Amino acid sequence: MNQKVLFFSTRSGLQLSKHIAYYYGQFLGKINFLEFSDGEYTLSFEESVRGARVFLIGSTFPPVDNLMELLLMCDAAKRASAHNITLVIPYFGWARQDHKDRPRTPIASKLVANLVVASGATRVMTMDLHADQIQGFFDIPVDHLYASRIFIEYIKNLNMDQLTIASPDMGGAKRARSYAGYLRTNVVICYKERKKANEIEFMNLIGDVKGKNIILIDDIVDTAGTLTEAANLIQQQGAKSVRAIATHPILSGNSYNKIKNSYIKELVVTDTIPINNNNPIDKIKVLSCAPLFAEVMKSVHNEESISNKFII
Repeated sequence: MNQKVLFFSTRSGLQLSKHIAYYYGQFLGKINFLEFSDGEYTLSFEESVRGARVFLIGSTFPPVDNLMELLLMCDAAKRASAHNITLVIPYFGWARQDHKDRPRTPIASKLVANLVVASGATRVMTMDLHADQIQGFFDIPVDHLYASRIFIEYIKNLNMDQLTIASPDMGGAKRARSYAGYLRTNVVICYKERKKANEIEFMNLIGDVKGKNIILIDDIVDTAGTLTEAANLIQQQGAKSVRAIATHPILSGNSYNKIKNSYIKELVVTDTIPINNNNPIDKIKVLSCAPLFAEVMKSVHNEESISNKFII
């Protein structure tokens, strides 16, 4: 296709965006940011986007600042007559608010989807949404990628016997079953109840872990409370080893210390969110999602099927 392809990145997403552009065989376009003394900012593209297919890359962390930056970029591209505008959002923030769990609360992920569409996006590309139904919140096409394409190969290369897949909570049971089905192994599930957000009241284990090498599977590791509690419980029940895999390493609060002091032998994550280098610990291993995003972006541009990019 002869249509011009342009890549632009939010400021916080530059590291991953550069890697995606590299694997695609493209350079990042330049954006000029102008900040006002009150914290407001504006931006402008330093090259023409008229008639182009524009990929705007950036995860929404911390949620407000980076989301607003992405929306402004999208609005600018629309007003500059870009032909196609794809928002590449490796980590889609606000996804944990996908329904009303009590009266008088918002459904934030639906609100964000409305804002994305209103800003002028013609397509969204993301990875491991917290809930699959969020795809339906958008009135434009959504390419929902899965980090299983990255993690499955890593798990296979560990060559572990007595492998068992675990979910740290009931909400992740479907994901754990998918991994276990592909790897032909068993599943155990941790059942938890919360006092409030980010605070667990109690946790129980469903399944046998004695003498097994356990891999906990999750989409997000935020405060690491659930993951470390699950790992400690599994180890106390006689597991041989406990590893954890999570797509989005938010790692807020005291998470690094929790992971460091837990029974988790290794935490494997992707680079949808940059790791805080001020808190390095040997247990965390980062696998890049850039090659997968670059492959899918090429397929989208060439109007090719992306079905072969999925494992489970």
